Amino acid sequence: MPLALVLMGVAGCGKSTVGEALAAAIDGRYIDGDALHPDQNIAKMARGAALQDQDRWPWLDAVGAALRQEAVVGCSALKRAYRDRIRAHAPEACFIHLRGSPALIEARMAARTGHFMPMSLLESQFAALEPPQPDESAITVDIDQPIAAIVTAIVTALRQKSKP
Repeated sequence: MPLALVLMGVAGCGKSTVGEALAAAIDGRYIDGDALHPDQNIAKMARGAALQDQDRWPWLDAVGAALRQEAVVGCSALKRAYRDRIRAHAPEACFIHLRGSPALIEARMAARTGHFMPMSLLESQFAALEPPQPDESAITVDIDQPIAAIVTAIVTALRQKSKP
């Protein structure tokens, strides 16, 4: 089973919650990609300003470096170029796209507290999202189910992917 996993998707899709549960299920280690952001990125998002690509490059490089430690990392990785940047550091990375409707994600974001990402940026996240393509090492899982079911679906797909 791949040990360089990126849980990707828009803010509020459950990257941290699913990441922690997935890491526990596969005896892995979860790293929250938000913790890898430079302070200036967090401050910018907290002000309600969307990050630009030049803001993201150092962060994506840090995500790629973290994957070399055989980890599960939560990282939005919304665009193909971002995933390619991560793969430049961790070619074996498998991306797990946590897919949900805008209404579901908005409800989840409204219910959470203490996160720097304001709901006002959700629309820009969906606008930027480029779902993984067939030529990418990726799995897509719908998040409109309990966490245990999401983790089971991911583990099942990873096992299928790792069969010769």
